[in-house]
Amino acid sequence: MKFSFFQLWIMLSLTVGLAQNDLKEQTAPDPLDLKIGDEAPSFALMYEPGKFEFLKNWSEIEGKKLRKNVTQPNRYAVVLSFFATWCQPCMKELPLLEEVYKEYKDTRTKFFLIDITDATRNNPGEVYGMKYADAPEAKDFLKKKGMTMPILYDRRGHTMKRYNAMKLPRLFVMDGYRKITFMRRGFHEGEEEKFVKELSEEIEKRVKALPPLVD
Repeated sequence: MKFSFFQLWIMLSLTVGLAQNDLKEQTAPDPLDLKIGDEAPSFALMYEPGKFEFLKNWSEIEGKKLRKNVTQPNRYAVVLSFFATWCQPCMKELPLLEEVYKEYKDTRTKFFLIDITDATRNNPGEVYGMKYADAPEAKDFLKKKGMTMPILYDRRGHTMKRYNAMKLPRLFVMDGYRKITFMRRGFHEGEEEKFVKELSEEIEKRVKALPPLVD
C-alpha cells in the first residue's frame, strides 16, 4: 500500500504526539506524591520465597535504631526504583541504573528494584500494546537484560501505593535517616548522561553525610 506525503506526515505527527502525551503523563505532578524531605515509608518486601528485605535494616528515622542494630548497626543511603516488565520507559532507564549500581554497590549504598508487575496484572485493558496480565515475570526477564541489581517483589502493591508509584518508572533516594533527598518520575529521552550524573552526585552526597561506621 502506498501512502501520500500528507498521509505519512499525519501518521508521524500522531506518533510523536502520542509519545509526547505519554511523557507528560509520566512526569506530571501529583498532589499525592511524596516530597523532598518527607519520611520514606517503611517496607518489608520478599526477595526470595520466604525471605524478606526490610528498609529499616539500612535506614531509619533519626533517634531510632536500625532493625538489626546488634548485627548491622551502620546506616546506609538507599536507592529505590519502581518498575514493571510492561513498562517501556523503565527498559530505557534500567541499563543506566545498572551502570550506577555497579559503580556504587561497594559503598554504603543499598540499591533495590521494586517490581510491581504482579500488583498490576488485574488492571483492565492494555499498556504499550500488551495486556497487563500477559507481562512476563521479572526475575528471568531482567536476567536476560543483564540486570544484577537486587529485586524486591511488591506483589500486592502496598509499597507502590505508599510511595504513589503507579506511574513508572519512579525513582527515590533517601539518606540514612529515611529522609527522601532525591526523586525522579518517568524517563526523559535524551537525558541519559544527566540521569547518571545527577544520581551519582546524589549518592556521593548521601554517603558522605552518613555517620561514622560503628565497629
